[in-house]
Amino acid sequence: MLPKFLILGCVSGCALIAIGALADDKKAGFDIGQVPPASAKTGVTYTNDIQPIFEKSCYPCHGPKTPKPKGKRRLDSLEWVMKGGEDGAVIVPGDSAKSPLLGNISHLGDPDDFMPPPKNKGHILPLTKEQIGLVRAWVEQGAK
Repeated sequence: MLPKFLILGCVSGCALIAIGALADDKKAGFDIGQVPPASAKTGVTYTNDIQPIFEKSCYPCHGPKTPKPKGKRRLDSLEWVMKGGEDGAVIVPGDSAKSPLLGNISHLGDPDDFMPPPKNKGHILPLTKEQIGLVRAWVEQGAK
C-alpha cells in the first residue's frame, strides 16, 4: 500500500496536469474541431501553397507594402510568418490546435481576431473551407 502523502501528491499532480492542458486549449481561443479538416494534399509548402492564399487575402494588412502591418505581423515570407507579431507566434508547426492562426482564419474565437475582419475596407472575403484545410495541412505537416 502506498503512503497517503504519495497518493495525494499523485492526485494533485494529475489535477495540475489536467488544468494545464485545459489552459493550453483555451489559450488558443478556439475549438479545433470546428476548423475545416486538413487537406489530403501532402508536401504542402509555404511558397507553393500558402503564400498565394496569403498574398490574395492577407497582404493588404500584413504584406511587404504595408507601412504598419496590423499587429506587427507580416505574412509575406515563411520567416515573417514564423516570427509572429506583437501577440507572439500564431503557428505551432505540427500542432494546428495550438496555432491561433487557424482560429483567426476560420472565424472562431474572439471576433476581434477574425482574419480577414468581417467588415474590412478592402472587402476581402473570408478564406474558403478548402483554403483553410490547406493551411491546416501545412501547419500539421510542419509549416515548411
